[in-house]
Amino acid sequence: MSFVSDLRVLLEGQDFRRLFGTRLMSQFSDGIFQFAVTGFAFFSPEKSTSAVQIATGLAVLFLPYSVLGPFAGVFIDRWSRRQILVVAPVIRGVLMLVAASLVVAGVPDGFFYAAALAVLGVNRFFLAALGASLPHVVPADRLLMANAVTPTSGTVMTFVGAGLGFLLRAVFGSDHRGTAVLLVFSGLIFCCSALIAKTMDRRLLGPAYDPNLPQTKEALRHVVSGLVDGARHIVHHRAAAAALGAMATHRFMYGMCTAMLVLLSRYYFADSAENALAAVTVVVATSGVGYFLAILVTPWATERFGIETWVTAMLVTSGVLMFALCASFQQWGFAAGGFVLGIAGQSVKICADTSVQRDVEDAYLGRAFSIYDMLFNGTYVLAAALAAALLPANGRSLLVLALITAGYLGGAVLYRVVTPSSRAKTPLSSSRS
Repeated sequence: MSFVSDLRVLLEGQDFRRLFGTRLMSQFSDGIFQFAVTGFAFFSPEKSTSAVQIATGLAVLFLPYSVLGPFAGVFIDRWSRRQILVVAPVIRGVLMLVAASLVVAGVPDGFFYAAALAVLGVNRFFLAALGASLPHVVPADRLLMANAVTPTSGTVMTFVGAGLGFLLRAVFGSDHRGTAVLLVFSGLIFCCSALIAKTMDRRLLGPAYDPNLPQTKEALRHVVSGLVDGARHIVHHRAAAAALGAMATHRFMYGMCTAMLVLLSRYYFADSAENALAAVTVVVATSGVGYFLAILVTPWATERFGIETWVTAMLVTSGVLMFALCASFQQWGFAAGGFVLGIAGQSVKICADTSVQRDVEDAYLGRAFSIYDMLFNGTYVLAAALAAALLPANGRSLLVLALITAGYLGGAVLYRVVTPSSRAKTPLSSSRS
C-alpha cells in the first residue's frame, strides 16, 4: 500500500488521529527548537567551532535522553501516558520561554545550556510515552503500518519545523534576539500538542495494570536493576535486540558524519558562519527527502525481501555510498550522502520500532523505549567524541570516512549473525508475534 493509502486507513481511527496530531505538532516544534540551538551553538558569527566543542554541544543536547532513560521507563510503565502527553508540553513550553529570556539577557552560555538540558529532559518523557502509546490506538494488524507512517511523519515534520526555523532566522536575524524568537515560537507550538492530547481518554494509552510491578518509590530505588530487567527482556527477544543493534550502528556512524559535516561546512565548504549554516541546511533538506521516501520504500521492500534483509541492505548501502560520494570532499557529495543516510537511517528505524513493539510485552514497553532512546542518543554522542579525537580542524579526513564505511559494513554482518534465522523473511505487514 502507498503512504497515502496507509495513512487514510489509519486515520479512520479517532484515537489514532489524536495521537498522530499530538506527535506532528510536537515534532514540528522540535524542528524549530533544534534549529535554534544548533544555530546558537555551532553557527553564531561571533563564535568559533572546533571538533571538541561540537562533541561537547552534542553531549549537552543529547545525553539527558540517556541519563533519564531508566527513570522515564519507571514512570511510563506506571503513570497515565495520556497525562504525560498533556503535562509535559506545558512544562517544556515554559522552559523554552525561560531559555529565550536567558538568551536575550545575554547571560553566559552555560545558563542557556542548562535550560536546554531541562527542555530535553522533559521531552525525553514525552517521546517515550508517544512510542509506548501507539499499540493502544491501532489494531494489532495495523500496528506495523502505523510504525511506517507515524514516526517517519513526525520526523518529516521536524524537518519542516527546521525549515521554518531557517526562515525565521533569516527574518529576525542570527543574533541572540533572533534565537529567542525561535525559542518562543517553538514553545508556543509545543503547548498546542497538549490541547490535542487532552481530547483523549485518560485511561486510553495505558499502561496495562500489572499487580506484580513494585511501587514507584521502590522502583526508583532500584532503577538500575529495573533497567537490567528490561534489557534482559529485550535480549531474550533476539529480533528486537538485533534491530536495536542495527539502529545503534547507524546512529554511531551518523554521529561521526554530523561532526565531520559541521566542521567541513564551517571551515572547508564556506567562508562565513551564515554560509556554513546554509550548507548544512542543504544536507538537512536532502536528508528530509530521504526520510520521507523511507515511508514509501520500507513497507514495499520489507514485504518483498523481509525486515532483516532490508535492514542489512540499508546498512551496507550507507557504508558503500557514503565513501563513494564523499571521498572527494565536495559539497554536492555530502548533500547526496545526506539523502542516502536519510532514507537508510529512517528505514532502519521503522524496522527497529516495529521489532520492539511487536516482540516486547506491553508492561516492558516503557523500559524498552528508554533503552532504545539511550542507544539512539548515547551512541550519537560517543561517535561525536570519537570524531573530535580524529578529525582535523577543517573536518577533512579520509580516515574517519573509512571508519564510517567499515562501521556500517561490520554492523550489517553482526546484525545478520544475531537475527534469528526463523525471522529472516519477516515483512512489516505480518501480525504481531
